[in-house]
Amino acid sequence: MLSILGILNLLLDIVWFLVLTQVIISWLINFQVLNIYQPVVAQIWQGLNKILQPIYAPIRRLLPQTGTFDFAPMVVILGIMILRIILSKNGAALS
Repeated sequence: MLSILGILNLLLDIVWFLVLTQVIISWLINFQVLNIYQPVVAQIWQGLNKILQPIYAPIRRLLPQTGTFDFAPMVVILGIMILRIILSKNGAALS
């Protein structure tokens, strides 16, 4: 059972890293440090969007429209934090 919790923690870490990477890249694009017309930046940006879109889409449907600010990554990060707390409490109860 602890191995399943370890795998779930690993998956949460991967999603955490992907969301954080996308947020940082979006800031760099908005502040014109990175250019979306560069092929490498465009590929990374499109890849992250394709990976994270299935996670963001249900959250964006539930949240109110706020214009240019997107709260979906923040909700995902908060959800990951909550899941980590739940997994750590259950992992401590199992051992």
